[in-house]
Amino acid sequence: MTADDQVTSLTGVGEDASRARGSAAAFTTTHWSVVLAAQGQSPAAQEALEKLCRTYWPPIYGFVRRQGARLEEAEDLTQGFFALLLERRDLNMVRKEKGRLRSYLLVSLKNFLADERDRAMTAKRGRGQRLIPLEELRANDRAIMEPVDTLTADQIYERRWALTVLEQVLARLEEEYRRAGNGPMFERFEKLLMNEPDRPSQADIAAELGMTENAVKQAFHRFRQRYRLLFREEIAQTVAVPGDIEDELRHLIAVLRA
Repeated sequence: MTADDQVTSLTGVGEDASRARGSAAAFTTTHWSVVLAAQGQSPAAQEALEKLCRTYWPPIYGFVRRQGARLEEAEDLTQGFFALLLERRDLNMVRKEKGRLRSYLLVSLKNFLADERDRAMTAKRGRGQRLIPLEELRANDRAIMEPVDTLTADQIYERRWALTVLEQVLARLEEEYRRAGNGPMFERFEKLLMNEPDRPSQADIAAELGMTENAVKQAFHRFRQRYRLLFREEIAQTVAVPGDIEDELRHLIAVLRA
């Protein structure tokens, strides 16, 4: 079974791998590839790295909290880690982690926590440059810490990473649909896509939106096609080369199924 088939069984999304992969030329403009190409020294690379950090902070924060850090301490450690990461821009170890942002950040975080003995310096540095608003950290604290009795820090990191990818994809898809005036359609199709317990039938959607069932079926097919493309695009933002997308996709699916 290919990773594409696994996505289908996991989320109800049909997949045509050849159409979803995209070209290598388009891939070279992704955030992580920009960072790696410039080794973090250009303004464009710095901006791209900051954007990635702002997007993928939940796994970092979840890992720190699971390690036993109190709320405020975890906030300072998370902010301090990002401040140090952006300050150093040292990406030499990326090659050892196969050029994947997910692996690079986890290794960097573990090294940071192991070396960080002076908590006062951490708090000071974190307060000096707060990349992530405190209200975002605290708003997500409960959700991140819910499975503490069953998951390790590494498992929380991996799961939060996979969920963040899905959240980013759905957010992009929702924005597109709402911009086109199709917000109600997105709300209903999202439930179908994620197999939610209260999901409506296509007949129900047709009646609610004043469409024929056949029109709903075709519209949902386009919805799933767009979803799968955005899913791969989001993964592409976090790997160094197009060939890594398939392996990363398999990994995320395995994490979500665990």
